[in-house]
Amino acid sequence: LIESLVEGPQERYHLNWPGKREALLTANLPVAKTLRPNREESLNFDATRNIFIEGDNLDALKLLQETYLGRVKLIYVDPPYNTGGDFIYEDDFSEDADQYLIRSNQKDNQGNRLVANSDSNGRFHSDWLTMIYPRLKLARNLLAEDGVIFVSIDDNESANLKHILDEVFGEGNFIDTIAVEMSTTSGPKTVNAQQGTIVKNVEFVHVYRKSAEFDKKPHKPLLDGIDAYDTHYSIWLNEDGTLGSLADQLLSDSQVGEDIRRYGLVERGRFSLKSIDKLLAVSEAAKSFIAENLKKIASVDRPPVSAAGKIIQPGRWESFETDHRTYFLTTLENGTLRALIPLALNYRMSDDYRPRFGRTVIRGDLWKGFHQDMGNVAREGGIAFANGKKPVRLIKQLMKWADNNRDGIVLDLFAGSGTTAQAVMEANTEDEGKRRFIMVQVAEEPDPKSDAAKEGYASIAELSRERIRKAGASLLLNLKSSDNGVDVGFRCLKIDTSNMADTYYVPDSIRQVDLVNAVNNIKPDRTPDDLLFQVMLDWGVDLALPIAKQAIQGKDVFLVDGNALAACFDAHGGVDEDFVKELAKVQPLRVVFRDAGFKDSAIKINVEQIFKLLSPATEVKCI
Repeated sequence: LIESLVEGPQERYHLNWPGKREALLTANLPVAKTLRPNREESLNFDATRNIFIEGDNLDALKLLQETYLGRVKLIYVDPPYNTGGDFIYEDDFSEDADQYLIRSNQKDNQGNRLVANSDSNGRFHSDWLTMIYPRLKLARNLLAEDGVIFVSIDDNESANLKHILDEVFGEGNFIDTIAVEMSTTSGPKTVNAQQGTIVKNVEFVHVYRKSAEFDKKPHKPLLDGIDAYDTHYSIWLNEDGTLGSLADQLLSDSQVGEDIRRYGLVERGRFSLKSIDKLLAVSEAAKSFIAENLKKIASVDRPPVSAAGKIIQPGRWESFETDHRTYFLTTLENGTLRALIPLALNYRMSDDYRPRFGRTVIRGDLWKGFHQDMGNVAREGGIAFANGKKPVRLIKQLMKWADNNRDGIVLDLFAGSGTTAQAVMEANTEDEGKRRFIMVQVAEEPDPKSDAAKEGYASIAELSRERIRKAGASLLLNLKSSDNGVDVGFRCLKIDTSNMADTYYVPDSIRQVDLVNAVNNIKPDRTPDDLLFQVMLDWGVDLALPIAKQAIQGKDVFLVDGNALAACFDAHGGVDEDFVKELAKVQPLRVVFRDAGFKDSAIKINVEQIFKLLSPATEVKCI
């Protein structure tokens, strides 16, 4: 697959496969579809800022381009791993753009083009690459300049996926590939391992930024706990500036000293730090003493370069500020200047499976211990769904490390059972963040033999929404106050054919379409809610803004985010000059009417003039 291709007089190294050109074409094709709201399957529809989209994620990405271009802080992608038994999207590249628009404007009786990608398929890798490539191209457009994308994968397509990500995001924006320990060599794997097979224990997460803006803000280190105490932290910093011994302080403390003697840890009247692990294993008083005095306990390290020349009396310490950090300096008996590093720098709450307060080390790109999460992951969120389900802790720690999304949008293109949505809600309860999620999941039928099918779920999308409801309810139940501001709702939107009958247009060309003259062009089964979201998509209005419905002169008016958009879809010819003047008092930034709603043609012609007079900043449209 990886070739050096000669193109003209130059050679360049890139990834190529049969179908790549067509995949690029489909990424650029317009989509003649829309998002239809479903209030019944939503939770707190009018007020929530979260979105759940049911449908093909390629269509979803195209529909979201106008509204969320450059606005998403974090994208998580957990695609089919292409193991030979999973499903991928079969995108049809055999037709030109006009044919595509005509076809996509019809009801899709075949679902969302999901097909099994058997490893006996002669285009096994190519079909998978053709599926993922346009989705990543479009996803990049949605990322903010300081955004980041995480893509999970196993070794079946890891190398190919990285080459695609290099091409889409640029090799210079590659951050790292995280190896996540998802299993141990135990159970059935033991037999294979004993026969000399190297069994698989890890999966991978490729990490790419949108641009160097992502690194302008420092990211949060993740911490793994270590059971043993580092005995180098043996110095006690007395308040009078002298140096003491941690061992002496422990022995002199009444409660800790009592435990030291009770468990026979005194030798010749002294306590040695060689026995501190034994002490911490049995003494809650000792654990508390260490935790309460982290800034007074220190080890010796090299001093900062800027401290050169400092002279401090041996046996004493002084604070020293440099590089926005406080050091404690001392001089050894031999006259060597040294820094005293407080225990507070590596004695913190860990990010392990069961977080604990104690000694920690900063985690690198080997993320151990997630096999422990996998023992419970099948039931996380109160939903029985085992296939490819990721632990909530994994998504939360990716968000925590990135540290760019506390008030931003988190997008998951293959939502599955809704793990990312639960992770976002939990993270918001823990750090009072205001993250919002956009989940995209096709209405894929569960395996008939699966627990999901046995529990009556007609689709994975339905299961995912139910998990979000259950996870949100559980979070609210466990919070001390119900008035916490945590958003556990979601606005369900389903991808469907355009609302416009016999009219083929796409959001990119809406400005060239004369909607004012399009009479009776709306399908009879479409509701005012449907039309509202069509208009929001066309105008690039945030689909998660709060929506209120207000009666003005007996007509229903949608008000999006106060005055961001006002819409009246009355189709009975009741919109007259008095109504328009009353609506203009709201001074909306945008206003839309249904063409069939005007009392007469004179009112229709005068609408823009009325708004120019009473609300000059308002943009007016009719459908």
